[in-house]
Amino acid sequence: HIERAGIHSGDSISVYPAQSLTDGAKAKIAEYTRRLAKSLHVIGMINIQFIVCGEEDVYVIEVNPRSSRTVPYISKVTGIPMVDIATKLMFGATLKELGYESGLYPEGDYVAVKVPVFSFEKLQDVDTMLGPEMKSTGECLGIAKTFEDALLKGLVAAGYDLKKEGGVLISVRDSDKQEIISIADKFSRMGFELYGTSGTASMLNRNMIATNLVKKISESDKNTLTLLESGKIHYMISTSAKGRMPARDSVKMRRKSVERSICSLTAIDTARALANVLESGKSIKDVELVDITKI
Repeated sequence: HIERAGIHSGDSISVYPAQSLTDGAKAKIAEYTRRLAKSLHVIGMINIQFIVCGEEDVYVIEVNPRSSRTVPYISKVTGIPMVDIATKLMFGATLKELGYESGLYPEGDYVAVKVPVFSFEKLQDVDTMLGPEMKSTGECLGIAKTFEDALLKGLVAAGYDLKKEGGVLISVRDSDKQEIISIADKFSRMGFELYGTSGTASMLNRNMIATNLVKKISESDKNTLTLLESGKIHYMISTSAKGRMPARDSVKMRRKSVERSICSLTAIDTARALANVLESGKSIKDVELVDITKI
C-alpha cells in the first residue's frame, strides 16, 4: 500500500510487485505466512495484513482464513487463477498436482496499481478523510512497465483530474507538518500557487516556500470556503487531528471540495504520490497501452 497503516486496506492505493520492500522483509513475510497458515490449518485462501517498520521489522495486524477483494486483480496481473487453485486445494488436490510449487512466485515485468474510487458526492455530511473504516465504492487498475506510469493510469481511471497548474490549498495537522514541506516544495517548483491555513502557511513560509495565508471560516468572510468556491484551487491537502464532526472547519473544507469537484487528498502518502506523478510531466497520452491478456 502507498498509504501507511491506519487507512483501511480497501481505501489504500495498492501496488504489485512491492516497490519499496527489501528482500529481507519479503523473506520474513513469506516465512510468517507459511507458519501462520500451517498453525491455523488453513487450506485454500488466507488473507494477512502486515506492517513493515524500517527496513525489515515485520509485524502482523490480522489474519483471516478467506480471500480478499485484491485477489481478482492479483490473479489477472500474475496469470495465476488463485480462486480456481484454492477451490481445488480445498477439495483435496495438492499444489504439485496443479503444476505449482510453494514459495513466492517470480515477479513479472509489469507494475500494477489499484486505485480506490469514492462516491462522496452522493453522501451528505460524510467526511472524506480516510481512516480505519472503508469508504471506497470501487477500484481501478493501472498497468505499465514502470510504477509511475501505472500510478498515472490508475489515478486517471479513478477520476482524478491531473491538472498541471492552478492552486493548492494545504491545511495539515501538526504531526504532518514536517512531511508536507517536501511535497509543498514540489508543487511550488512545478508552478502551482500555494495557499495554507495559519499554522501550515507559517511553517511553509519559514521554510522558504511561498504560501498565501487563508483565514479560517470563523475568522473572516474571505476564508477557506470562499477560496474553494473561487475556482482558483485544483488540489487540496487536508488532514486533521480532531474528530470528523460536520461542524468542524476541516470537515467543511473537505465537503466543499467534493461539491466543487476539487481533488482532495487526506493522506500525506497519497499527496506525495500524486505530486510525483505530476512532476513526471506525463499525461495519459504519453503512456503505453498494455493488453492485460498478454502480460
